[in-house]
Amino acid sequence: MRNVRLIIISTIFFIVAIIDSQAQHKVQQKIPEKTRILFLLDGSGSMLENWGRPHQTKMSMAKIILSQIIDSLKQNKNLELALRVYGHRSPREQNNCKDTQLEAPFKANNHQLIIDKINDIKPKGVTPITYSLEQAALDFPANPGYRNIVILITDGIESCGGDICATSRALQAKGIFLRPYIIGLGLRAEENLNCAGKFINADTPGKFHDILNDAIEKSFSKTTVSVELLDAQNQPRESNVNIMFINTTTNMTMYDFIHYRDAQGNPDTVQIDPVVDYDLIVSTIPQTVVRSVSIKTGSHNVIRIPVPQGNLRIEQEGRKNDALESIVRQKGEPGIIMVQKGNAAIRYLIGKYEVETLTFPRRKFQVEVQSNKTQVITLPPPGVVNVNTVSPGYGSLYEMKSDGSWEWVTHLNDLKSQFTLNLLPGTYKIVFRVKNTTGSKYSAYKIFQLKSGETKLVKVFG
Repeated sequence: MRNVRLIIISTIFFIVAIIDSQAQHKVQQKIPEKTRILFLLDGSGSMLENWGRPHQTKMSMAKIILSQIIDSLKQNKNLELALRVYGHRSPREQNNCKDTQLEAPFKANNHQLIIDKINDIKPKGVTPITYSLEQAALDFPANPGYRNIVILITDGIESCGGDICATSRALQAKGIFLRPYIIGLGLRAEENLNCAGKFINADTPGKFHDILNDAIEKSFSKTTVSVELLDAQNQPRESNVNIMFINTTTNMTMYDFIHYRDAQGNPDTVQIDPVVDYDLIVSTIPQTVVRSVSIKTGSHNVIRIPVPQGNLRIEQEGRKNDALESIVRQKGEPGIIMVQKGNAAIRYLIGKYEVETLTFPRRKFQVEVQSNKTQVITLPPPGVVNVNTVSPGYGSLYEMKSDGSWEWVTHLNDLKSQFTLNLLPGTYKIVFRVKNTTGSKYSAYKIFQLKSGETKLVKVFG
């Protein structure tokens, strides 16, 4: 029998270990191993302009450089390529704003096909970038496990009236592709295209080669970050709060995890996608937001964020009241940042706060949270008042303030003639009128005092 129990216990521990192991694997957030790159190439008539060298056009140089780079990518087994061209089928006079074509769809080992299609391009028409980008969204297969990237190569801005910025942001928000690279061939239009992606201008063919090669390399470079959460002494000793990496373009969460420090106090290293620009949100109370975090692609980055914190606990003397709730605001700010439960020590950023307890009556406190200290607000225990009004009616409860004035606390139950109130100790007044009376002159009032822990019967008409 003893052996049977040992087997059962061992089995339980084994199952728990498996479940725990599976849970750890589930929460890992990884970048997909495979990548798709769609080259969206300008084939409009302006690509026939001379560029860089005598008797060389923008298109002829783009063909040479793009073909060389595509050929160099043949060895990357985790990469699939596709080619879409616009402005190359209809002459400019036709103003065809739907002149775009997927010339080579995503497929393994299609490098030579793409090179052949590039060499066949004959520039003719206009520049429907927005419509081409909308159609490009349909070029990416729906199967998961890939990062989708667009590299737009153009020598002109939108000529068909589309809003490329809004379209790009919408498609990024839907997760169709990450922030596009936009390479301008002798084009200075950052204000027109930078809102649609990362715009880089190539003044010369040599710069175009370097920029295109760099964009592809950055797409695959391993980029990691560690987030150090600093205390009041500027030391990375804060931890155990949620951190979100937010795509600055789409405002969508890219990575979401609870901060961790190992036994030596070192934070986790997290791999992130280098194609995206990020804002960071640290879920302290209140939140800490860092805009446009500087990330060096292909390197390990240490992000240091000051989040010095202390504790605040709200309790009632002599009793554990988990039902006690309090509203917490930053001093001078109207917005509620926390509804805090009783007896819990909650961490806040250091600073001044206003606390309003949801008791009868409410109490307000000014408190300053200090680094690694616990500020305690202690309320006296309530008393219990059993109210008898003879018959249901209308009334209110008031509390006497220190200057002798009366402050409204709550309306009374108009459906019952007997009810109970839990009140903090103090001096109170009930003003009441029975429903079936015929005038306000029949209103009655009763003044009473209540101590902590006391139970009192109040007869309004007694």
